[in-house]
Amino acid sequence: MSVAPHLRRIGGATALTLALVVLEAAWVLLGLRHVWSAPGLGWVPVVTTAATAAYACWRVSIRMDLAAATRRFWRALALACGVLTVGEISNMHDALSGPEPTQYIGPLTLGLLVVVVLILIWAMLRLPVRQQGRGDWTRFALDAGVLLITCGGLLWRLWLHTGGEWTRQNLAMLAVCALAMVSVTALVKVTFAGTAELDRGALNILAAGVAVAAGCGALSPAFAEHPHLTTSLLSGPLACLATVIAARRQLRAAAEPAGDRRPGLRFSILPYVAVAAMTAMLLAGESDDGPEELTVALCVAAITALVVIRQISALRDNTRLLATVDANLTQLRDYQAELDHQISHDALTGIANRQRFAEQVTAMLATGEPFHVAMLDLDDFKVINDRMGHGTGDALLRTVSRRLHESLRPQDSVARQGGDEFTLLLPGLDDEAAARLMRLVLDRVQEPLSLGGSDLEPRVSIGVTTARAGDSPEELIRRADVAMYAAKNTGGGRCTWFDPIMDQLADADAKLATDLRHAIARDELFLLYQPIVELPHGRLAGVEALVRWRHPEHGLVSPATFIPLAERNGYIVELGRWILREAVRQATEWEREYGENAPEKVSVNISARQLREPGFPAEVADLLRSSGIDPYRLVAEVTETAVLGTGEALDAVRELHALGLRIALDDFGTGQSSLSLLVDCPVKVLKVDKSFVDGVTGSSAQAVIVDGLIGITEGLQIEAVAEGVETADQAYRLHKMGYRLAQGFHFARPMAGEDIALLLSVPAEIPRTVPQI
Repeated sequence: MSVAPHLRRIGGATALTLALVVLEAAWVLLGLRHVWSAPGLGWVPVVTTAATAAYACWRVSIRMDLAAATRRFWRALALACGVLTVGEISNMHDALSGPEPTQYIGPLTLGLLVVVVLILIWAMLRLPVRQQGRGDWTRFALDAGVLLITCGGLLWRLWLHTGGEWTRQNLAMLAVCALAMVSVTALVKVTFAGTAELDRGALNILAAGVAVAAGCGALSPAFAEHPHLTTSLLSGPLACLATVIAARRQLRAAAEPAGDRRPGLRFSILPYVAVAAMTAMLLAGESDDGPEELTVALCVAAITALVVIRQISALRDNTRLLATVDANLTQLRDYQAELDHQISHDALTGIANRQRFAEQVTAMLATGEPFHVAMLDLDDFKVINDRMGHGTGDALLRTVSRRLHESLRPQDSVARQGGDEFTLLLPGLDDEAAARLMRLVLDRVQEPLSLGGSDLEPRVSIGVTTARAGDSPEELIRRADVAMYAAKNTGGGRCTWFDPIMDQLADADAKLATDLRHAIARDELFLLYQPIVELPHGRLAGVEALVRWRHPEHGLVSPATFIPLAERNGYIVELGRWILREAVRQATEWEREYGENAPEKVSVNISARQLREPGFPAEVADLLRSSGIDPYRLVAEVTETAVLGTGEALDAVRELHALGLRIALDDFGTGQSSLSLLVDCPVKVLKVDKSFVDGVTGSSAQAVIVDGLIGITEGLQIEAVAEGVETADQAYRLHKMGYRLAQGFHFARPMAGEDIALLLSVPAEIPRTVPQI
């Protein structure tokens, strides 16, 4: 991203300072050959540049987008430049107050310069310093040694060996040494200061400016015969120009996004500058000693230059290598970030997974703020997978994930727990607001959609719980899960809030489930048989086996209670196996005792879980062989939901049909009804659900459906059985529509096998028959 145009241009303060420095340099150079009649004019740029530097630093210090430590540093620098401005004015007074211009520096000026130095040192020492390693300290020690040796050599060569000639400049030399201390401090900060708070480039410019200013003291011999000139005319403006440029650099760095700034290589130019300075001093000294010494000095200088060039070449190679390493590290970090994302996010939907959601809930619990957790589950998702394929199921999961994101607030979180379960984290809402949000989520997720050419109306069940003190992520998810299953058990397509009584009911269910597992061994289960009769006369045509449970404590437990319980805990397989064996035993006994008068069909309900059980058809085949019963007398009743699609359940149904069993489609019209199922599945009996039979006596839609179904079954040569017939009027209307088989309380309630045997032993109709037609 490019820097703002107004920052890329040279600012007014920078242009003014640069012009004044050029003007001052020209003034000094011309002054070496010409004595100015108004030497005070030469001090005007000195004072002005110091004031301009103070203004530039102050502008940076008031930028609120900079860190506090950065603003504090530039505020101290502005103060130092302000004091320097006063010091330059005092220095000008020292130089011009006598009858002749002089290079004298008075005590006040010297004191002000010392204050400037102290402020600079204080400001730099307060900068944040990053952690240092042994290599960092070694490099610093080497650089410091190079600096001390170079400065010592220059001082000896230019000043100390001249003896008394420089006695009058002792105070000036002290000022120069003080500036050298500032330069050393600046270099220390360049080497050791972190770049997070202060721009490293700005700090480098400051250090270079102070070092150049200190180095101007080396020009003192050139001004010995020019009392109207002084090194202060160069050192001050140069240091102030560097300060203004550094301030400009800091403002540009603040305007750049953090991602656009690359850390520079930690390269110190100091050793090479020192080598160049000492080599120049060596050549200058040896030039007066004769050609032999000068030749040796030139050879030393040439070898030194070659070594430096070789080091710089190696440095460039290392720089390229480091760039390659840096690129590889960046790629590795990208891979690591991608891996971290894969670990904490669901691969199918791209949202957070169970582990990530638990971390988010843990973080919310640590804050102590109120929040809610919701569990969302798709109703009948397995039916969609089996009927339309897993590709459609995956597409539905992605759609639900997207709709959840669209419905929730930015601060909310959604995760996939696995399968078709999603969890929601809802911070900062009271119960009423959370309930409103859940209604919006429910409406949005359940909107109709089209996937793979099929129209779907997804239904979801949601359970919600409120976080309490002492909760854990596992406990919150458990409570939301309990509430979600409560929503499912009441019909689905709704949102239910957790209530402590649900735990009590769950505990009761768990105890009941344990008792159910022992019910067979304790001989607590038994079968009843509900007659299926022929219309209109009511002759017995068959029976349907219905399981009952006589609990030792609770008495008779409704099948509506323990059958779903067995479905949930997987005991339905063992329960179904017992029901099938018991029904076959009873049918075999009737067949052996009553022969052709035995019930023509004995219907047994087969669960979806049984159909998916490996080896189930083979188990039925073994039972048929061992019992010797005619397979055609046995009817396997399955639901639409159990056999939708082309999975193992439908294959099992086809194998049962191949064994000779008749297949009955139970509760037709209550599940994911599809007429194609009547073609794909080898159905021989269609049982019309009671919810449709209830409306046959009127002109309702149910009556129209019941009337239409009889035409379909006759065309497909399928027997139709009307379930749940409770009145004579219903039986009459069903017979008029064309139904020839029915069952319900109007004819007989479920009865024990012994009672069915009594009916079989008397060649008479069941007492309750339909009215005369």
